[in-house]
Amino acid sequence: MARYTKEHKQVTRQRIIERAGQRFKLDGIDGSGVSTLMSDAGLTNGAFYAHFESKDDLVANVVADQLRTQVEQYGTLQPGRAGLEDLVREYLSPEHRDHPGTGCPSAALLDEIGRCEDGAKQAYTDGANAIMDEIAARLTPGDPRSARGKAIALYTMLVGTLQLSRALSDRKFADEVLEQGIENALTFLR
Repeated sequence: MARYTKEHKQVTRQRIIERAGQRFKLDGIDGSGVSTLMSDAGLTNGAFYAHFESKDDLVANVVADQLRTQVEQYGTLQPGRAGLEDLVREYLSPEHRDHPGTGCPSAALLDEIGRCEDGAKQAYTDGANAIMDEIAARLTPGDPRSARGKAIALYTMLVGTLQLSRALSDRKFADEVLEQGIENALTFLR
């Protein structure tokens, strides 16, 4: 039997990471078994260890990939504060709230990442730093370091608001939380 090329293995590995990211955000890290994750990727359980040492290794790779993708998406925003205002409105939208599988990994997974192994926490730390750097550079392009605290505050405001809105069973209240979150964040940006 012919061995798969290195390129094919990398494509397959990326497919596993992307599908696992969606599944983790929907069902949680602990609620997603290896068999389900591999089935989502169209593969058998046996193929898992050809790509990852353990589920913890997969989690670390998923976290890194999810946050890297999030930072890359910031590059499609308008420059400066206008882009941040767009980000606030998009992030705190009912669409984002209602589709966690395609949304922000922080809002969906923070509580579980806090209980993960060091590899996932390090991947999250690296990704969170990149997000803060991106936000700070938009707040104060000439001196991003001076805006780091404000970047942290804005991001935590967004994530917490989205998490609260997702947790509410009352749709009207959940929408109110998002609307107030947008107003608060935009006021904070001024």
